[in-house]
Order: sequence, then structure tokens, then C-alpha cells
Amino acid sequence: MKEINLDIKGMTCASCVGRIEKTLKKNEDILSASVNLATEKARIQFNESKLNSDQIMSLITKAGYEASIPSDNKATNDNSLKKDQFWIILSAVLTLPLVLPMIFNFMIPAWIQLVLSTPIQFIVGARFYKSAWGALKARSGNMELLVAIGTTSAYGLSLYLMTKNSHHLYFESSAMVITLVLLGKYLERKAKTQTTAAIKALQSLRPSTAQVIRNNHEEKISVENLKLKDIVVIRPGELIPVDGRILQGSTQIDESLITGESLPVDKNEQDKVISGSINGNGLIQVEVSALGSETMIAKIIRLVEDAQAVKAPIQKLVDRISAYFVPTVLGISALTIILTGFIRGDWETAIVNGVAVLVIACPCALGLATPTSIMVGTGVAAKAGILIKDAEALEIAHSITMIAFDKTGTLTEGKPSISKLVSFGMQEDEFLKILGSIQAGSEHPLAKAITEIVHERNIIIHKTQSLKALPGIGLEAKIDEKIYILGSKKSLQDEKILAMGIERENLGETVSYLI
Repeated sequence: MKEINLDIKGMTCASCVGRIEKTLKKNEDILSASVNLATEKARIQFNESKLNSDQIMSLITKAGYEASIPSDNKATNDNSLKKDQFWIILSAVLTLPLVLPMIFNFMIPAWIQLVLSTPIQFIVGARFYKSAWGALKARSGNMELLVAIGTTSAYGLSLYLMTKNSHHLYFESSAMVITLVLLGKYLERKAKTQTTAAIKALQSLRPSTAQVIRNNHEEKISVENLKLKDIVVIRPGELIPVDGRILQGSTQIDESLITGESLPVDKNEQDKVISGSINGNGLIQVEVSALGSETMIAKIIRLVEDAQAVKAPIQKLVDRISAYFVPTVLGISALTIILTGFIRGDWETAIVNGVAVLVIACPCALGLATPTSIMVGTGVAAKAGILIKDAEALEIAHSITMIAFDKTGTLTEGKPSISKLVSFGMQEDEFLKILGSIQAGSEHPLAKAITEIVHERNIIIHKTQSLKALPGIGLEAKIDEKIYILGSKKSLQDEKILAMGIERENLGETVSYLI
């Protein structure tokens, strides 16, 4: 069994989803198929020994849609949106002269209405005919079929009434419907593009280049050109471009993108590092252990995309309903025309009423509401650092009454502040002066907490004569010919002071020591 994800183009409503899934499931070598209208993606499980991706895409093409292997198509989406903008503007410009007479109660000649509405109907609206024809070939129906039949009926009725020299024409109705439907589709596509911004933000966390050691010298190459076992050099403050393990050096790394922890984590030789995390104050050499889709960031992105692609239980019910929606609407429209025509004897009004049923009944909202809400929910959550495993989890999240967190250190804003200062044999201001001197210029969250309180009290700091990092411990500084060490409890030998620090740690606080 193999699973493949495909991009699908040409879907317009939930009926399209049902048609593609039905076509795919007819093939006995396809084990499951799930198509999502909002993300325009399909997830398909199939027997790899009897079927391949090209054959699956061919099945989708025969159903009247375009299928392709997913790629980073931001440029394509932008161009497509710009193209849609052009057609909407053109359609609106041609429609406006048809609508204004209705507002200001005057009439323009029928031939001008015909000239204005014809390009809207058959050039701008060509996409509706193409999609409707594809649906008919597959013995199915979709929203485009409703729009095509409805607007063509209004346009054809107007042509007939022109031969009767009637002033009651409906060219503006067909033109307005096409313009508004195009505008609605444009807004839908734009909204879908914006909801994928969280995934794009995750992708941007990984740098595009890396400093790699080859032939005994460093060279900058694209991350895509890296190989397993390559040695990557990462300098202080740089983003880590790969998943791997440290071969040489030690540092502190900000892994908050994965763990949510606000404080950097000590890393020494043989420790693992994650792409997208931020290196601290050490120079390290990392051996590449994972590339491309196997990196932690790639797996997170895949989880978010999978959650957006999977259908919620309620969506399956919606899809079943929408499969009967278009035929039902066509039946109601035909019944409206027949009953109105026979009862009132006015076939012109009957046709107008029948067309109204077609153009008002739009299954888009029915098919898009649930998948779009899932896209927005998972996208916003990912942006906030919350990963949602699947659509069902999101659907039942409203019933949550209690949340358990594994540790208090995760539930912070990443902005530590000084809660208590304890000094022995030294005034508090002098104590802060030394602390501020050592931490001046540091970007470490704990250092910022110290510099903030020093600034608030207007304490003038010393100039350090030397400053160096002690791996796994902290910092060593020389001030006024005296050596000070600021760091973790590894730097301390005094058991009494250490016991006081442990007591504070048990309260969930982070303790630093100055000796």
C-alpha cells in the first residue's frame, strides 16, 4: 500500500468532490480516496504493485479535472488570482451599464444590451460551460451546471423577447449572476490562500543555505544540495539549517519553535539539534542526520497539511447530501417552470422563476463551510504553536472541559523577570551592578531580565575586562581585577546556598548564581 497526495484543479462545489471520489473508488486497486474542496487536495491510498500516480491522475483527468503532484506553487497562485481579477473587472465594467438603467429607471437599446452581455456570457463565462460539460460527461452535476443553465436560459429568453420587440429583457440578470459568482469564487480562493500562511511561515523557519565543510574547507551551498553525513558549520546567532548531531563544540540553542520552552537548552557533543532552532553563543559543527521530508519541521508541516486535508465526520454527511443537491435543484426548477406555465398560462414568467431557482441555489456554501473552517482553525492554531492532529480532534475540541500541561516552564511568554534577589556580604545595588556588567549586550532572556531591572534603578554598570563562555555552566567575567562566574548550580559548591536555590526551583523559578 502506498499513499499519495495530489493537487486538484477545477473543483467548484461539493458535488465535484463526490464525483472524483466516486471515480477513484471504482478502481479496485485504490483502497481509499479523500478529496478536500477547500484545500483542493486529494489523499489516495492504492496498491503500488498494480497502479501508479500517473494512472491515478489519468482517472481524475477523465472525470473532468486536473491533477498534479504537489509543489510550492505560490507564484502560480498569485498569477491565477491576478488573472481572475482581470476577468472580474472586465465583467463588472460590461455589467455596470446594464445595471444602472434599473437603478435610475431608464432603458438602453436592446442591441446595446446584447453587445454588452454576449462577451460576458460566452467569453468571461466560458469556464462555466467547460465545467458543466465535464459534469455532464461524467453523468453528474455541479454548481457550474446550475450557473450555465440559469444564465443561458436568461440570455436565450432575452433573445426571444427581442424578436417580440419586448422591453422586458433579462440580459442584465445573466451578466450580473456571472459577475457575482466570479467575485465569490475569487474571494474564496483568496481566503484559502491566506489560510495556508501558517504553513508557509513554518517553511520559512528553515534557512535556505548552509556552511558545509567539503575538501577541508568551508563553502556555502543550498540546503537542497546537502547530503547525509555532511558536516555543517553553525556560528553564534545563526538559524540551524538541518537536523543532526553535534560533532564538535558546545552551545545553547533556542528550541522554542518545537518545545515552547522560552529558555535556551544546553547542547554538547553528540546532542541532537533541530532545523529552524536558533544557535546561541557557541560555534558548532553538526553532522546531517535528516534531509527534506524527514526533518522535524517537514514532519510538522505535513501534520498540519494532513489535518487540513482530512475530512471531519460532519463533512462526510455534507458530501452525501451534496451528491443529490444539483439533481434536486434541477428538478425543482423544471417543476417550477411547468407548474407556473400551466397554472398561470404565462410561460415567460415561468421561465424567469425557473431560472431564479437555478441561480439562487448554490451548493458552494454547503460544500465549503466545514473544510474552510478546518483550514482556518488548523492554520491559526499552527501560527500560535498549536498542532492539531486531525479534523475529528478539532471538531470535538468544543467539548473540552480540562487541559493538562506537562510542565510550568512551557506556559510562559518567554519574557523572564526578576522575582527575588539574594546577596551575601554585598549591597543589592552593587550586586546588580556586577550582574548588569556581565550581562550587558547579551540577548539571552535571563540577561534581558537583569538589564531591565538595572536600567529601571539607573545603576551605572562596570566595564568588563574580559568575558568568556563556560560551556554548560555560564559566563566568566573579570571586573576590577576580580573574577566572577555567573551561571547554573554547576558553578556552585556551597551546599547551604544551593539548598536555597533548589527550594526556589521547586516553586517553578529559574535560579542563577553569581560567585
